[in-house]
Amino acid sequence: MNITVIAGGTSTERDISIVSGRMICESLRRNGHKANMIDVFLGSDEYENSEAFFNADNDLAKLADELKAKTKSVVDEAARREENREAFFGKNVLDYCKAADIVFMGLHGANGEDGKVQATFDLLGIRYTGTGYLSSAISMDKQLTKTVLLMNDVPMPKGITLRKGHKIEYVPFPCVVKPCCGGSSVGVSIVNKEEDFKQALDLAFSLEDQIMVEEYVKGREFSVAVIDGKALPVIEIEPLEGFYDYKNKYSGNTKETCPADITEEESKKMQSIAVRACNAVGIETYSRVDILMREDSEMYVLEINSLPGMTPTSLIPQEAAAIGVSYDELTEKIIKCSMDKYNN
Repeated sequence: MNITVIAGGTSTERDISIVSGRMICESLRRNGHKANMIDVFLGSDEYENSEAFFNADNDLAKLADELKAKTKSVVDEAARREENREAFFGKNVLDYCKAADIVFMGLHGANGEDGKVQATFDLLGIRYTGTGYLSSAISMDKQLTKTVLLMNDVPMPKGITLRKGHKIEYVPFPCVVKPCCGGSSVGVSIVNKEEDFKQALDLAFSLEDQIMVEEYVKGREFSVAVIDGKALPVIEIEPLEGFYDYKNKYSGNTKETCPADITEEESKKMQSIAVRACNAVGIETYSRVDILMREDSEMYVLEINSLPGMTPTSLIPQEAAAIGVSYDELTEKIIKCSMDKYNN
């Protein structure tokens, strides 16, 4: 198949997306596909015809390094384009995507995981991996996720949404402060006292105009991938210090155990909650659900990741490996169930 992998973009998870995109593209090539990667925001001046693109044997490692080196300039260019109401998509990106049999979504965070790209592709008749625009939008917005999941009896921590300028009357310390639409725990703070609360608000509001303040649930953190409606083995995440923030996620400073060391009953309950959460928001093909479990075995969904990471330290590849599914088999499975979405 001819496959375009789109990565990069303009979110706070841009560099992680580039790593995911590179690994996905290398895997697809090993699987025999004609695949190439393009930064969805920067695009390329080299487009002549689709066949030349799909036969390109560019050095993906070098390309990834070059794209990450442009991150600062991308932030500035994104602000300029937004101010002048210019297109988000880089040069020739949509041409590459239209020429492909399917687009593999290697994007994470805003303008990629929030349904905007998916909606554009739907209008243009472009096939892509992962879930559709509506479930992407709901999953990306933590307040929308909370509303939908609670209506479907999926447990979540209590919390409220704040906009800039709004004040909160009472804060039940400890609490968690986080952006409503961020990913990779960027801008997330665990707050134990009043003097740290303002700093946490300032950090979250520096990233978004809408944030969440939630009760802090003390317990163990887990994640469950759901592919084609079926849950993979539960993985436990144990940061060696602090909590599972951006640094711990991608620095290797976390112990990850899969299958998790919990009872069979707890594992089945957690997998069931993950599947219910995905069904509630309408997830298609695959996603990953993060869950907290207290000492009394009560469980709470933290969020749904509609385009989870595919980096060397990402969780879905580890969960797949626990049942004997290699990284290359995983990317092939994602392609298959995504194509099935269009063929059914």
